[in-house]
Amino acid sequence: MTVHNNPGPLGTQTGPPVNHHILSVLVQNRPGVLARVAGLFARRGYNIFSLAVAPAEDEGQSRITIVVDVDSAPLEQIVKQLFKLIDVIKISELDPRRSVERELLIATVKAPADIRSEIQSLVDIFEAKIIAVSADVLTVSLEGHPDKLDDFEDLLDGYGIVELQRTGRVALPKLDRGVRLRALSTNPNHQTGKAG
Repeated sequence: MTVHNNPGPLGTQTGPPVNHHILSVLVQNRPGVLARVAGLFARRGYNIFSLAVAPAEDEGQSRITIVVDVDSAPLEQIVKQLFKLIDVIKISELDPRRSVERELLIATVKAPADIRSEIQSLVDIFEAKIIAVSADVLTVSLEGHPDKLDDFEDLLDGYGIVELQRTGRVALPKLDRGVRLRALSTNPNHQTGKAG
């Protein structure tokens, strides 16, 4: 396994302040793994901003992207606790300032005839999509950086959000300046066979 070192301490880098860790956790795709990971965070009182999980590039493995509040969860403690779970294979940290982050938002918003054109203009400005229409509501979707989704949601709220769902963010390192993924370590306790 290749280990990539972090380009420098977070405190010495330029850019907006970072108030969260983004962890990419590679796990065995087994029943109950996600519940154990989420339960660990709950027991320790770590504040999770978002959590997304999907199959990884290797069959039988999944990647969990966890966004955690920096103040509630020191990085070293998170890693130590996660590696106590036998199904965790590898944990990597992504610097939010050197990562590509995306999230999906779907919302149903009140859209009576007299203001529908305003909402349609808002959708156009944010390059969102109208995916369902009825007499007095619209369902819209937007994919993009979480900050962009926050702004879109705030503006939609002024019209009246009926229902809203966000996927939670996923992230990969940017490619324009080399590999930005810091592999924290591989779980020494991980076993490739079936859990006992």
